[in-house]
Amino acid sequence: MKESYVDLINIRRKVFVEIAKMAYEDTDLNELEKAAYNIIPGEVAKYRENIFRERAVVEERLRLTMGLNVRSMAEFTRVTEGIDEVNVDETKFIPDLVNVITFACEACPTRALKVTDNCRKCLAHPCTNVCPVNAVSIGKDRAIIDQDKCIKCGRCKEACPYSAIVEYQRPCAAVCGVNAIESDHLGRAKINQEKCVSCGRCIIQCPFGAIADKSQIYQLVKALKKKGNMYAMIAPSFIGQFGALTTPEQIVEGIKRLGFKDVVEVSLGADITTLHEAKEFLQKVPNEIPFMGTSCCNSWALMVKNKFPEQYKYISDSASPMVETAKYIKKNNPDAIITFIGPCISKKLEALREEVKDYVHFVITFEELMGMFVAKDIELSEIEISKEIQDASTLGRGYPVAGGVAEAVKKTAQTLDPSREINVESASNLADCVKLMYQAKAGKKNGYLLEGMACPGGCIAGPGTIASTTRVRKAVEEFKNKAHYKTPLDNELIDEELKK
Repeated sequence: MKESYVDLINIRRKVFVEIAKMAYEDTDLNELEKAAYNIIPGEVAKYRENIFRERAVVEERLRLTMGLNVRSMAEFTRVTEGIDEVNVDETKFIPDLVNVITFACEACPTRALKVTDNCRKCLAHPCTNVCPVNAVSIGKDRAIIDQDKCIKCGRCKEACPYSAIVEYQRPCAAVCGVNAIESDHLGRAKINQEKCVSCGRCIIQCPFGAIADKSQIYQLVKALKKKGNMYAMIAPSFIGQFGALTTPEQIVEGIKRLGFKDVVEVSLGADITTLHEAKEFLQKVPNEIPFMGTSCCNSWALMVKNKFPEQYKYISDSASPMVETAKYIKKNNPDAIITFIGPCISKKLEALREEVKDYVHFVITFEELMGMFVAKDIELSEIEISKEIQDASTLGRGYPVAGGVAEAVKKTAQTLDPSREINVESASNLADCVKLMYQAKAGKKNGYLLEGMACPGGCIAGPGTIASTTRVRKAVEEFKNKAHYKTPLDNELIDEELKK
């Protein structure tokens, strides 16, 4: 779906580039009021009914990319309102992370069943016969559904021999696995922040570009210009994100040219997490806990914490690959300021946790990284470099594809204890994760290792990705096979004590 929303993607990336340029060039932040004119030039609207609304929406995207809140159109507020608060060289988070730009929202109808022109007003009229609440009747030209009576069971849709009844839902609400999308007093989308786990699925699903998250691009660039101890770590789903002609080595070198001292694969942290979780599973399941959930996906963990608080203690105590990689960097460079680059926006919240914030200082997505490359005129495919990247094992590099985490933990655990049989089950969207946890709560997954990922197909489909999941999945598989280490137990960069 994301790859076909070309116009929205282009606008979003132009905003990232604009803010990155302002940071690199030390532009007076009062110029933010003109930035929307750079992105949406001229007098003729291209995307919406008028140029004024187009620019107003872009202005809110610019504010969110700076880390500011969305403005209310009910009162006058300048584009630059609050700008001094985020004009810093460190992370500045003003809740909430995921926001609806209300005047970009079209107040799409909520879930309903509708009769289309396909209706033949047939003699059998099965739609009326199967409706349990008598909401369907036969009108002059077609069947009619009384929306006040309809309970959205879908039986009429299933019974119609002409497929004349369709079911539709708000795209943002349809994709939200935790039912966090509600409506405000004008029927526009509204996010229930108590339910939201910041997976970002609504952001990439909204065809009007009415939902966006806050960025740290500006603050990161300012830090890169002032500080010399900046390190980056890049998530394993980076393979294939920046074009078919760009190698992993060119991407890493491009990141260094932005001002980072060094770049480490987060797959190294995945190897460390794998060892921790394998040992934890062998030790605790089933003697201490009935099952164990993986820890790498922050949205999955937040969902369990919110909806299944009694089962939250069964999520692995091990730190995520992001945190383990940061700890590895810190061990060798205590003064390092570390940036996580990945597909996920939920990591922006994970990095704010009390036990994490001293290790991970900035979080940006691949899309935001691309904005920085463009702002600095870095063409990755033209970089000449031959040095290989060999930070992680084959199993660690497989983490971003659904099932990869469970596979790594299972294989490592069975290497440590060949006598153990380990059952695994994976879910890779929040709705399925919720179903999986209901089964686990009911005792149907005792003894299991459960892998939960908020994005369909895994991290390769995260909201901050650039390329299609098909291409990235293939590229990840090829990169896995180039690893010198096959398992975390082979990885020479990991302390031998941890492997025992």
